[in-house]
Amino acid sequence: SHLVSRFTVWDYVVFGGMLCVSASIGIYYAVMGVRRKATTDDFLMGGRSMSVFPVALSILASFMSAITLLGTASEMYIYGTQYLFIIFSYCLVIPATAYLYMPIFYNLHVTSAYEYLELRFNHVIRAIGCITFSLQMLIYMAIVLYAPALALSQVTGISVWTSVLSIGIVCTFYTSIGGMKAVVWTDVFQICLMFGSMLMIAIRGAYDIGGMKVVFNRASDGDRIEFFK
Repeated sequence: SHLVSRFTVWDYVVFGGMLCVSASIGIYYAVMGVRRKATTDDFLMGGRSMSVFPVALSILASFMSAITLLGTASEMYIYGTQYLFIIFSYCLVIPATAYLYMPIFYNLHVTSAYEYLELRFNHVIRAIGCITFSLQMLIYMAIVLYAPALALSQVTGISVWTSVLSIGIVCTFYTSIGGMKAVVWTDVFQICLMFGSMLMIAIRGAYDIGGMKVVFNRASDGDRIEFFK
C-alpha cells in the first residue's frame, strides 16, 4: 500500500476542526462568564461546581502531552514493555493525592499548592515554590510545544516556528478568555479525540498485518515483551 507522508485534505480538516472546536469552547465560556458576571473564583476554579467525570478526564489529559504520545511509543519500541512498571508508582501516588492532599486543599478553599505553603509556613516559602515551579514549567512547556510542532512540520511542510506559534496561540487564547471551565471541557474533547485516534490506529494496524496475535508474536520475536532485563 502507498504510504502517505504528507497531510491530505481530510487531515487538514480534522486538524483545523480540532483547533476551531478548542477555541470555540473558550469563546463560549467567555460569553457565558460575561452574561453571568463570573467572579475570579469562577474563572480560576470553575466555581468549584464541576462534576467528577470532566475533571477526571481533564487531569488525565494533563498527563497526555506530545511527550507521552511520541516518547512512550519510542520507549516501548526500543526497550520493550518494562516501561509499564511506571504503573506501580501511579498506584501509590494517585491514592495519596486523592485522599490525603486534595481534601486538605479543598477544605481550605485554596487556589493552589503555593497558597497552602504560605498558610502553612510563610510567603517566602510560597515564593520559592512558585518560582521553582514556574522555571520548571517554562522548560517543560518548551519541549511540550516543540514535540508536536516538529511532528506537524514533517507532515505539512510548515516551519517549526509557525507550528509552535499556531498551537501556542490557540491554547493560550481559549485558556485566557474561558477560564478553568474552558480548560476542563477542552481537555475532555481532546482526550476523547486522542483515545479515539489511538484506538483506530491500533485496530487498523492490527488488521493490516493479520490480527492482534500477529502483533504480539512479532513483538515477542523482537524481544519487545520483556519486564526484567
